[in-house]
Amino acid sequence: MQRVVVIGGGIAGIQASLDLADAGFEVHLVEKSPSIGGHMAQLDKTFPTNDCSMCILSPKMINCADHERIKLHTYSEVESVTGEFPKFKVKIKEKARYIDLERCTGCEDCVAKCPVKVPSEFEAGLAVRKAVYLPFPQAVPRKVTIDADHCRMIKEKKCGVCKKVCKAGAVDYEQKDTTIELNASAVVVATGFDLMDASSVLQYGLGHCKDVVTSLQLERILCASGPSSGHLARPSDGSEPKRLAFVQCVGSRDAKWHEYCSSVCCMYATKESILAREHVPDIESTIFYMDMRATGKGFQEFVSRAKSAYGVRYIRARPSSVQPGEGGKGVLVSYETRGPAGEPVTEEFDLLVLCPALVPSRGTAELAKLLNIKLDSDSFVRTSGLLRPIDSPRKGVLACGFASGPMDIPDSVSQASAVAARVAELLAQGSG
Repeated sequence: MQRVVVIGGGIAGIQASLDLADAGFEVHLVEKSPSIGGHMAQLDKTFPTNDCSMCILSPKMINCADHERIKLHTYSEVESVTGEFPKFKVKIKEKARYIDLERCTGCEDCVAKCPVKVPSEFEAGLAVRKAVYLPFPQAVPRKVTIDADHCRMIKEKKCGVCKKVCKAGAVDYEQKDTTIELNASAVVVATGFDLMDASSVLQYGLGHCKDVVTSLQLERILCASGPSSGHLARPSDGSEPKRLAFVQCVGSRDAKWHEYCSSVCCMYATKESILAREHVPDIESTIFYMDMRATGKGFQEFVSRAKSAYGVRYIRARPSSVQPGEGGKGVLVSYETRGPAGEPVTEEFDLLVLCPALVPSRGTAELAKLLNIKLDSDSFVRTSGLLRPIDSPRKGVLACGFASGPMDIPDSVSQASAVAARVAELLAQGSG
């Protein structure tokens, strides 16, 4: 059986793994987080249909874990890739979870008793998690992980409460990293994206104004499984916002930061405006944008419906500054109207949402070096042009999803399936 290593367990990596496994390949899916799912697991709904994100993703995650030809390597990283197509040698480091996965039942008794609290990555910093944690309720595999950077027992030899309450005997403070070496016929890069740190764009007030949040944070606020159980509330005082604003292209389409368009911001801001109206019927939403890029199937109709049915106001302007409102509550947004006059305007909003640039995931540059592949000027994986949009210049190493360029979920899934077909083609031909 021919073997393929897929790097990245987001929606693109999951889809590529499922298609490859269904085609008869043995697949090793490597994910650096304790669970597969990626950023899609953090979303409340998906545009333009506003379907539940986890309702789409969760079955695929379960199918991936249960597939007889897919081996999950979560909380793991690829250390090296040597050799050439179709005989690569891949070394994978499985980091110590300090949990015996065979024994752990995912009951979370240890989580309930752990005294250490740290900001939750899954909740985008809006809530806390414990030092021993399950990333999110639908995590796959449903196994807890001990964060060695914050565990008192591992760092100071003081505590040990999680081991005391674990009836399954799964806690192992002496566990070490392990290394796996395997042969592979092909390697797929599906490492996804991260959000740019929008606080570095100083004029928008993130970190300075209490009622400025990122789009991903709003996604968690709106989600019924989020930190506020789906209740839309502003951070400063917990009250329902009545005037909501979005700023597009924070750090993208900007020569100082990232020149490219992140592809999805116009649409998810529109989606979040609609969802906010469904949560707070009398809310008024405003979207500040540069150009409306609604190019997918049904996207322009989605924007038109947001205007006509939900009263979303679109203003073509890039705000110049954001200041806290009176008493530190709300924000004052200053911008300039379009046209010959170009009059300055300052409006007050209860909550401001920033749509930051989406950038290649952390570690992409290091991964590219060990794979001996090139990145383009925007740090995405460089592919072989229009005729081979998923092939890297190194034969047998392919890329899909946001790793190769900005795209939405449907395009990522399409590329993932294309990668599976391309792997089968390469191996059947023996030459590309």
